[in-house]
Amino acid sequence: MLYTTFPSLVEAEKAGQALVEDRLAACVNILPGMISHYRWRGAVERAEEAVMLIKTRASLAEPVRAAVKASHPYETPAILVLPIESVDDTYFAWIMDSTKPPVEV
Repeated sequence: MLYTTFPSLVEAEKAGQALVEDRLAACVNILPGMISHYRWRGAVERAEEAVMLIKTRASLAEPVRAAVKASHPYETPAILVLPIESVDDTYFAWIMDSTKPPVEV
């Protein structure tokens, strides 16, 4: 699972939809309305953001990170890869199925 934030719900939804359409993620959860306080270039800043949780397979963590970074409006986006200790077998199977490349005919 990967964690990131976006400056708006619109930008998060656009990025999240692309990740799912490209089969890089089985699911993204977008949580709007987060307030962030952080230090940036010597000043303490405040921003409203949307959190995105990206559910994918471990082998896709780097391609997902690269895709998020390539489309992200922030100069230094927060992109954290969070290892999962345990997952329900049927949910895991769904993630794996949803993120496998489509079969070409």
